Amino acid sequence: MEKPLIILDRDGVVNIDSPNYIKSPNEWTPIKGSLEAIAKLNQAGFSVVIATNQAGISRGIFTFENLHAIHSKMIDSLTQYGGNIDAIFFCPHNPDDSCECRKPKPGLIYEIRDRFKVNLSHVKFIGDSYRDLLAAKKAGAIPWLVRTGNGNKTIEEHKKGANQLPSNTEIFLDLSDAVKNILK
Repeated sequence: MEKPLIILDRDGVVNIDSPNYIKSPNEWTPIKGSLEAIAKLNQAGFSVVIATNQAGISRGIFTFENLHAIHSKMIDSLTQYGGNIDAIFFCPHNPDDSCECRKPKPGLIYEIRDRFKVNLSHVKFIGDSYRDLLAAKKAGAIPWLVRTGNGNKTIEEHKKGANQLPSNTEIFLDLSDAVKNILK
């Protein structure tokens, strides 16, 4: 039997987001309870994968080396709780590059599907933005929204009619709340 998989957006779900990008390990700060939540998923037998847009690379705001250092800090921080990330998939392109990997396109999620050989209809993608939800829906995964990061803004835009959340979107306070729901 395949190991169950959860896909997480990074900024705004695992760590505090910044409109100016997370450019260095010093700027990476976990959202309260997020690392413990990932560790609980691991302990329950889930693989946890990150799918994140990182346009700051193509815009010259930070380098691949900076991104690697940020991810190293995230992984090191997570090990303190007995958790781990099985893989990190990222799109380094900016929106004008017309790539297939930048969310809301489903390319990153398809890469995860192929690497982990999973049926996406059983996979929850937990994000904080409309583009996360669209990528999940287009790929056939289950879209879940957290109110952290851009989550509350995404909900407000939906209420004003600016976006249409996928019909099967579930909404949670934060990653910790979403994980409690998965594990109950």
